[in-house]
Amino acid sequence: MKTKAAVLTEVGKPFEILELELDGPREGEVLVRYVAAGLCHSDLHLMKGDFPSRLPIVGGHEGAGVVEEVGPGVTKVQPGDHVLVSFIPSCGECRWCRTGHQNLCDLGEFLLDGQLPDGTFRFHLGGEDAGGMCSVGSFSEYGTLSQHSVIRVDQSHPLDKAVLASCGVPTGWGTAVNAAGVRVGDTAVIYGSGGVGINAVQGASAAGAKNVVVIDPVAFKRETALKLGATHAFTDAEAAHDAVWEMTHGQGAERAMVITGDVSPEVVTSAFNIVGKAGTVAITAMGPWEELSVQLPAAQLAMYQKTVKGCIFGQFNPQYDVPKLLGLYQSGLLKLDELITREYTLDEVNQGYDDLVAGELIRGVIRFGD
Repeated sequence: MKTKAAVLTEVGKPFEILELELDGPREGEVLVRYVAAGLCHSDLHLMKGDFPSRLPIVGGHEGAGVVEEVGPGVTKVQPGDHVLVSFIPSCGECRWCRTGHQNLCDLGEFLLDGQLPDGTFRFHLGGEDAGGMCSVGSFSEYGTLSQHSVIRVDQSHPLDKAVLASCGVPTGWGTAVNAAGVRVGDTAVIYGSGGVGINAVQGASAAGAKNVVVIDPVAFKRETALKLGATHAFTDAEAAHDAVWEMTHGQGAERAMVITGDVSPEVVTSAFNIVGKAGTVAITAMGPWEELSVQLPAAQLAMYQKTVKGCIFGQFNPQYDVPKLLGLYQSGLLKLDELITREYTLDEVNQGYDDLVAGELIRGVIRFGD
């Protein structure tokens, strides 16, 4: 079949809206008709060449849709099921899945080149294989995915809102509650309150943090954070540092999270310095693959017993935890509708990323239809 998609054909260039050939599902695969896709900052890393990816590649890794067809051996879903995509597949069999770390599944080795787990491709452009970002490629009307890359969700959830639970919500929420380990009474500091950071705000607030401190240069994002659980918001790290040490009576924060669009040594150092003894710094932000962005004084790291750790997908087990998050949305304890700043058509994808770079979005969503 044919599908229209936003394709990256050259690093440093915008997405091109092209018609692709799409193969149907093979063993263990499903055909999904997309209803919505989220505009995540990680796609900008792809466009800038920060990740060593194979081109051409269909963008998008946050998506929601309806299963149209299943291949032989599919047991997780059936036609008509509503699904979210999981930008890291979970096979259920590897060491990481079996030990409760689905976000580190070995099938993730295929993400940067965009092929499916058998090493082949379903998108084709003029006779050339095209990948899908994170083995998904949700900036397309249709996609053929591994069944390990989809999460079945209850049909009561509106897909144009639930789509945010495909990436941004679990990544941010989990950074706070799983990676940083926010506990009742903590002071938690969040660098960046965009589409992922805003959910760290929600997670830290839900976990019972006394102070949820946000640092973001964009007034609109700071204002949104204050509406969704932040107790303090600052334009720059220096002002936040002084305020945090004062509000904690010289003890420093217990948790800090780096969830900026691009990570830098300066923001990591600020986060390291804002936590006190035995404090934890969780880094979800990314930058160029080979760039050294974390450089810290070893003596202070050891003597103050601080922890600095990375975090992918919020350390969640997507097949189990994403439906639980949607349960919180259904009960009103998690805000999704309020996160969507603007909707776009597929043809407007580059405008969406221009708006994201300009700081005008918490989350933009591409709508394909119901």
